[in-house]
Amino acid sequence: MTQADDKEKRRKKKKAAEEEEPAKPASTKRSSGKRSSKKAGSSVFSCFSQQQVNEFKEGFQMMDADKDGILNKSDIRASFDIIGKIAKDSELDEMLADAPGPINFTMLLSMFASRQSGEADDDDVVKKAFQAFDDGDGTINGDSFRHSLMTWGERFTAKEVDDSFDQFDVDDAGKIDLAGVLELLVGGKSDEAEAA
Repeated sequence: MTQADDKEKRRKKKKAAEEEEPAKPASTKRSSGKRSSKKAGSSVFSCFSQQQVNEFKEGFQMMDADKDGILNKSDIRASFDIIGKIAKDSELDEMLADAPGPINFTMLLSMFASRQSGEADDDDVVKKAFQAFDDGDGTINGDSFRHSLMTWGERFTAKEVDDSFDQFDVDDAGKIDLAGVLELLVGGKSDEAEAA
């Protein structure tokens, strides 16, 4: 009877294992559902190359002065201090208001992705980018701007910066005329002209 009992136990185990197998695909479906929702949530990362994501991460970490993972007013103010620009509270508030929520790294990438996808007017983006370097007198400090172009984002080579500067109106003090740059890049449309 012992052999018969062993055979019966093996048969029951095999039958139980076969009954459990159809349940596995159902649980696999659930986990794949989790995977697909994970993919959907991280789709913003697919908008950029790994190198770009790494550069954005590096920039985010530099901007996050208090290292809490969220960019706030004091972090942005500190970032402006690093580049030597004094930012008004109203400017900082306006920047923070662009985000639909707290600006963590994923939110920052989402904002870049939406701008890149054309949700923002390209001319407006160019104007704001150059205006961020305005010394307050309608000029851009050439040395500071050169350093930024060669240090952050898609880094320019020294020759590329020189070629760009050849197109700009640069005075003897190394100051770049902001209005001239905007006219060259966006066809002369400035905030003053739009207001008129």
